[in-house]
Amino acid sequence: MYDGQTIGVVVPAYNEAGQVGDVLETMPTYVDRIYAVDDASTDSTWEEVRESASRINSEAGPSAVGGDEREAAARVVTVQHERNRGAGAAVKTGYACALEDGIDVAAVMDGDGQMDPAHLDRILAPVTSGDVTYSKGNRLSSREDYASMSNWRLFGNVSLTLLTRIASGYWELSDPQNGFTAISNEGLRTIGFERLYDRYGFLNHVLFALNVNREPIADVSHPAVYADEQSGINYWTFIPRVSFLLGRNFVERLTRS
Repeated sequence: MYDGQTIGVVVPAYNEAGQVGDVLETMPTYVDRIYAVDDASTDSTWEEVRESASRINSEAGPSAVGGDEREAAARVVTVQHERNRGAGAAVKTGYACALEDGIDVAAVMDGDGQMDPAHLDRILAPVTSGDVTYSKGNRLSSREDYASMSNWRLFGNVSLTLLTRIASGYWELSDPQNGFTAISNEGLRTIGFERLYDRYGFLNHVLFALNVNREPIADVSHPAVYADEQSGINYWTFIPRVSFLLGRNFVERLTRS
């Protein structure tokens, strides 16, 4: 538990062999349950997930979450999609598991190792304190934070920041593609995440869904972490698709307003 609340962390992974095991095994001890979701990887990601989960569960013993028949469930829950459904769909699967378990706050840490678990408490704190419904990381707040980000990635993030501000109505946010997030149980129930976009535009769509109900959010500064892994985003197709999604969300937001 953290700040008196149960914490679940969704770890979506697609072809993250060599990284995802470390993500699972370095998760802070205050995390009550980890939902490792393999989105039909074509490498050994699933095997790595299962091996790490088995090791963690045998060392940790039963995890007390929910207070019912799930009380003695394992700390790491593993789920594998039968087909590749997209980054958003993997997070949605984890969210559904967290709601079923009655988790108070559900965080997300990608399986690529780009999110330092030492900063998870900073992402959680605004939500567990009750100040906001949703908290997200921000790697663009200072030059020191985004120093390791490539120029192309930085350009894409800055461009999408502007578009997402217009579409979502959150004019203060930056780095909308940052998947290091936390959301309250009530927030999950409110946004209707099951209906949101399945692929990389999911994060932008979440912000739109939150703004529909004027939910408060927080941007939390943290440094970017990059090694030799390659981004799974093809910006040539991603930006046009997400731009269309954001344009549609903007029109819908104006209509609702």
